[in-house]
Amino acid sequence: MHQELTQIVTAAGTVPVRKTVIHLESVVADGGRAVERPVHRAVVGAVLRNPFAGVVDDELELLQEAGGVFGEWAMTVAVGLLPGEVKAYGKAGVVGESGELEHVAALLHPRFGGPTREIAGGISILPSVKKRGGTGCTVDIPVHHKTAMKIRDYFDSVTVSVADAPLSDELLLLLAVTDGPRPHPRMGGLREADAVGEDGVN
Repeated sequence: MHQELTQIVTAAGTVPVRKTVIHLESVVADGGRAVERPVHRAVVGAVLRNPFAGVVDDELELLQEAGGVFGEWAMTVAVGLLPGEVKAYGKAGVVGESGELEHVAALLHPRFGGPTREIAGGISILPSVKKRGGTGCTVDIPVHHKTAMKIRDYFDSVTVSVADAPLSDELLLLLAVTDGPRPHPRMGGLREADAVGEDGVN
């Protein structure tokens, strides 16, 4: 069992957590054909109280640090959920109506990527999406290969929603991982076996 996340404690302060979320998929067929092997997808998320909801503040260090803490926790959990190695990843965030899109950006960008890449053995940046939404809104989390983002077989997304989140003063933060490509990929381009995997692109 993974360690529960009840709050995110940083040097800049504490961000309360209302709930955590885990979404799991095992894709065994697509287009009427069985896949060569099941592809597993996992999403690990948390619903956070937004300390800047309804407040104009240009200093968002608290959220930046919280993003790093969440990224480390979420990837640690995600690695334990997949039966195979993490091959692709992506991230997303939704802000409730009383917050700003920049609050999501603070969580996702400055500190989130480092610990997630380190734990997953990745090099490429994590593709991301941010949006404003209400309770139950859907989120399409983009994913691509962790060491060579130009491998087309791994261009994919995982769709999730949380029925009661985010509330107006909350943030929904999500990490998605997969242990395989799309079902039956055949769009050509760079093959995983030919990827150099040094610059995160090729």
